[in-house]
Amino acid sequence: MITLDEKFILNWLTEDDQSKLQELWQLADKTRQDNVGNSVHLRGLIEVSNYCVRKCNYCGLRADRKDLTRYRMTTEEILDCAKKAVEFGYGTVVLQAGEDYGITQDWLSEIVRQIKKQTPLAVTLSMGERPVDDFVAWREAGADRYLLRFETSDDELYDKIHPPLPKDQMSRIDLLKKIKELGYEAGSGIMIGIPGQSFSSIAKDILLFRKLDLDMIGVGPYIAHQDTPLSHQEKLETQQVPNSELMVYKVVALTRLACPQANIPSTTALATLNKDQGREKGLNRGANVVMPNLTPIQYRKFYEIYPAKVCINETSDDCRFCIQGRIFSIGREAGKGKGSRNK
Repeated sequence: MITLDEKFILNWLTEDDQSKLQELWQLADKTRQDNVGNSVHLRGLIEVSNYCVRKCNYCGLRADRKDLTRYRMTTEEILDCAKKAVEFGYGTVVLQAGEDYGITQDWLSEIVRQIKKQTPLAVTLSMGERPVDDFVAWREAGADRYLLRFETSDDELYDKIHPPLPKDQMSRIDLLKKIKELGYEAGSGIMIGIPGQSFSSIAKDILLFRKLDLDMIGVGPYIAHQDTPLSHQEKLETQQVPNSELMVYKVVALTRLACPQANIPSTTALATLNKDQGREKGLNRGANVVMPNLTPIQYRKFYEIYPAKVCINETSDDCRFCIQGRIFSIGREAGKGKGSRNK
């Protein structure tokens, strides 16, 4: 019986012996199998808008980036993507955007209602920090889940990468608690390798995942866009967490141990670090979700949060067959239905 405390997590975060790490991979994979089974749940991603009012210091969608072509999908385009998700056998669509107030409460509520009326899909929203009234309206319209990554639980580090809006607002942690109160399945996550991020900070993040009792947890490497203030900032030499593929696998595995029944994706950002095996290795080290992209191909290159993102030139059909082939290649099966967290 393990005692999953900060010391345990730190020991694994700083372990680089590949033979010893096999123990962590096996423990995480067994914990995944015992708690959520062999199914890999498919969440069809629809990147509905790349407008954003924020000026986050690492993100390619930041408001003051002038050379980015902006877009906002139409209702018809979004509904067409949702119908394609049903055709492909996905159980969920994830509507994701920058923090775009051109996406009004009423407009998105109607889209959610139409998806729920016309399909059997679960609807996940990822629209950033919004007024609580928006969360209430979208939940009443039928949205099932909301994703809001807190990025880091270190307040000082968070402020360095996320300049606040000039208004009083709840912290992301408090917003996540409110989202849960409203009846959503709540998802969050962190970036790994932020300049100035320590191993102790990551350990505290993982313990916070457990404390918040999150339904979905996404972890991925920090990859700054080249046209952002943080893109050329050097990392600290002492106690700096690397944004490496190996470190992401460690955090995925430790997150599975901390939150055995949560849904944990093997992310697109991880696949960006290792195009050949990144997703598969993530799935073998604790993950149980993949998010194939349904965004129309004419928009994908403009949803440029970070550079060299994978799959921007693939159609949704291409992504479907690629992802399913990867899942089958490691002896796993595509999940059926909405894939809600086991509780």
